[in-house]
Formats: sequence, structure tokens, C-alpha cells
Amino acid sequence: MPGNDNPRRHFLKTALSAGFPALLPAMQASQSLKVGLVGCGGRGTGAAAQALKADDYSELTAVADIDIERAQTSLDRLSRAAGHKVKVEPANIFTGLDAYRKVIDSGVDVVLLATPPGFRPPHLRAAVEAGKHVFCEKPVAVDAPGVRSVLETAKLAREKNLSIVSGFCWRYSNYIRETFDQIKSGSIGDLAAYHATYYTSPVKPMPPASSRPAGMSDVEWMIRNWYNFTWLSGDGLVEQAVHSVDKLAWAMDDKPPLSCVAVGGRQVPTEGGNIFDHFGINYLYPNNVRAFLACRQIDGCYNENADYIHGSKGTCTIGRGPTPRIAGETNWTFTGQRNDMYQAEHDALFASIRRGKPIHDTEWMATSTMLAIMGRMAAYTGQQISWDMALNSSERLFPEKLEWSGTVDTPPLAIPGRTKFF
Repeated sequence: MPGNDNPRRHFLKTALSAGFPALLPAMQASQSLKVGLVGCGGRGTGAAAQALKADDYSELTAVADIDIERAQTSLDRLSRAAGHKVKVEPANIFTGLDAYRKVIDSGVDVVLLATPPGFRPPHLRAAVEAGKHVFCEKPVAVDAPGVRSVLETAKLAREKNLSIVSGFCWRYSNYIRETFDQIKSGSIGDLAAYHATYYTSPVKPMPPASSRPAGMSDVEWMIRNWYNFTWLSGDGLVEQAVHSVDKLAWAMDDKPPLSCVAVGGRQVPTEGGNIFDHFGINYLYPNNVRAFLACRQIDGCYNENADYIHGSKGTCTIGRGPTPRIAGETNWTFTGQRNDMYQAEHDALFASIRRGKPIHDTEWMATSTMLAIMGRMAAYTGQQISWDMALNSSERLFPEKLEWSGTVDTPPLAIPGRTKFF
């Protein structure tokens, strides 16, 4: 289970004492689990380090990125951290838009997907079709067709008994899990409203066009500045504030809302890119329960990442102070020692593989992603968007065919009231 402090060395003893079935011969304790990394940026490198720490016999054997220098930098960092567990031969350092397939086909058992999220649906599908277990960074898509693809992949993963563990890290935080356990046990009574804030500085500001190297294709320029293009990031709401959306979804038992309305726009001009820098979303749930998300990514402003959860018997506050707390008929605060939620994700993944007890995070991580996309749709168009409208949308942001030397027809910055819903 997520949060287990030591699921590696004693997994066999634990599994047998818990009455789990015998392990598959291919996953015996002393057999190596070969790991492939797709996307060698900071998050991908971190995920690989955690994967190598999660299992005594995990080893990194293949990597993929668009940039050979970034791949090598990642390997250098990982070699310093994990030493002999990094076993990537030069022939298994792959570059290009098809590099993910080469990693999948290289003989790995586990694939870590950490590219920009627009690539996630086809990468996840390819990994599962090939019979690989997956760590899948959030979000899982940038548009509704991508989410529907991921939901289809989820069915296939269940059929193949494959684990898919999500990069929605708060679900693997022991103190946030305990907080939500308190909420779901009735400590604040019936849920009435959820208010989340995600106020931060810009994550990856768009560089000036003058800094673009001569001869660089549109596709390469966009991928290198992926956060600023909706077809790659989904916008800051979908790529970053989706963590707050995920906690909101968790509180609502991962059931979809009826509809939402939203505001948003671009306050600080930028040269290139087509994402907003602020949003305010109002989700309507059954029984007139409301959920609100406010996010902003602008320098020089007040920053806060918090959750205010209101019930009929009290209020839970997360992020305003060192630990979550509940005030009302029941007073409670987390008093334990926090785990490393990023490490816990990988501990859970590798323990599930060893035990032959797959973890299936795919459906709820698709729901959380779709909830953020729905909010973006409402803000971009200025319309009230229902869940069915959002999930069945025909708008496809990520191109079906992509060429390294080509271009992508990206829409201009959305204008509420003029931008159409599809």
C-alpha cells in the first residue's frame, strides 16, 4: 500500500503472512526488474532515482529523450545517486519522437513516463500493449480524446494484470491520506464546499523569439518550451494546478461534477505560447455541493497552495500551517511523521509487481485530468460546460501525426465568449 515504509526487503515475508498468492516465477525477489525512462528532465530523473531506490534489484537499462545532452546529464546524476544500478549502454540511449518505442522494446519490465503530458496517451498505450508496468506522471492527457484513450488503456491494463501508478503524488502522502480518511469518516460532517488555491510564480516562462536558434523547427521549439503550448501542457491549470483538482476529486469520491463555469485569461503578455496565467473555476456537484479552484501563475503576487474543506460539522484546512487540521465538533491535527510521497509512489509500484497484486490508478487519474480539462474548456469559451459535454468533446489538441521538422497549427490565445466549444 502507498506509504509503506519498507516494501522491498521483506515483501516476501509480508506477502505470505498476509495470505497473498505465491509470486510469479518471473518476479522472484532476487530477479532484476529492468526500468526504462521516457523523458529525462528533472521530474523524470527524480522518478528514475526513486524507482532505483524502491526495489533492491531494480536497475535502469534504457532512457529516451529528444535531447542527447539532457539524457546524458540525467544519467550522470543517476549514476552518482545509484551507482551500479544504472546499467544503460550507449546503444540504449534513444532520442527522437519515436524513442519511447525503442525503450519499450529494449527488454524493460517497467516504464517511467515523464514527457510533456500531450505525449502521455500514446506512450501509455504503447507500454501497456507491450505488457509493461508503468509509472505515469500527471496529468494523463491534454484533451478529451486523450482521456478517452487512457480509459481504454486502463481496461487493457486490467486484462493484462499490469500495474499503473499515478504521479498524482498527494494520494501517496501518508499525512494527506490520513486527513482524507478523517474527512470520509465524518469528522467534518456532510461535505458542503471545497475551496482550493494554487497561487504560484510562472513555471517555465516563454523565452523571446530572438533566442530561438536558427534552423530550429517549430515542433522542436514548441517541445523545448512545452509548458507554454496547450497541445503539450494542457495549460497551467491542467499541468500544475491539477494537483489541487485531484485532491478536490478525491474529496468527491472521484465522482464527476454536473457542470462548471469558469473565468480566466492572460494578464501578463508573452511572446509566443497560448496559455492563460490565471483561472477561477466553480464546479457544481449533486445536492448543490460546490467546489472552487483559483489558480494564478504571475510573478510578484501573493502565493498560496491550500485547501479549505467545509462540512456540516466543521472545516478542514490543508496547507495553511505545517500540518492539516480539522476544527469543529471534532478537533484533529496530523501528528505523525511525514513520508516521502514521491518515493512512496515507486515503493508501492515495485511492491505490487513483486507480489503479483497490480495497482490500477488509471481510472481516477483520468477523472482528475478530465476535471481540469473541463475547467479549462469553461474558462476558454466562457460557457457552462457539463461533464458529458467535456468528456465527449471532439476537440483534439495533440496532433495525430507529428514530425520533428514540421509544425503544429496551434490556436491563438482563447477569448471567452468568442472561442468555441467543440
